[in-house]
Amino acid sequence: MVVVALAAIMAALAAPSFKSFVSGQRVKTAASDFAMTAILARSEAIKRNADVTITSVTAGASGWKDGWTVAVGGTALSQQQAYAGVTFAGPATAITYNGSGRLSAAVDTMTITGTDGSARCVAFDLSGMPKSSKSSSGTCP
Repeated sequence: MVVVALAAIMAALAAPSFKSFVSGQRVKTAASDFAMTAILARSEAIKRNADVTITSVTAGASGWKDGWTVAVGGTALSQQQAYAGVTFAGPATAITYNGSGRLSAAVDTMTITGTDGSARCVAFDLSGMPKSSKSSSGTCP
């Protein structure tokens, strides 16, 4: 009985940290998935020598949480499902890579935030490569 009581106390103490851990992992996964999608779109644009577009399922900057689609012309190459417990703040319009693998227009940094306040940033350099990084302040530059 003593062992069961100690295990219950330990589990009760660990539960809040575990929630924070799970939320942080959701944010990390969402940021990684978005960055990998951008790498896929860039690669396909170079391979096909055509414009490849990443479009949020729902219009607007917060629509990215509902998922996104990578398409060339009218053909969908990849589709990401919605995320639960994560909010996105980023470009209000689609992201387009041209045939040289560069962005056709400057893209705002994507900020992905979890329910516990943890955040990650996905920024794009001049060549169009995305970079995911942890945000210490909860906001991205």
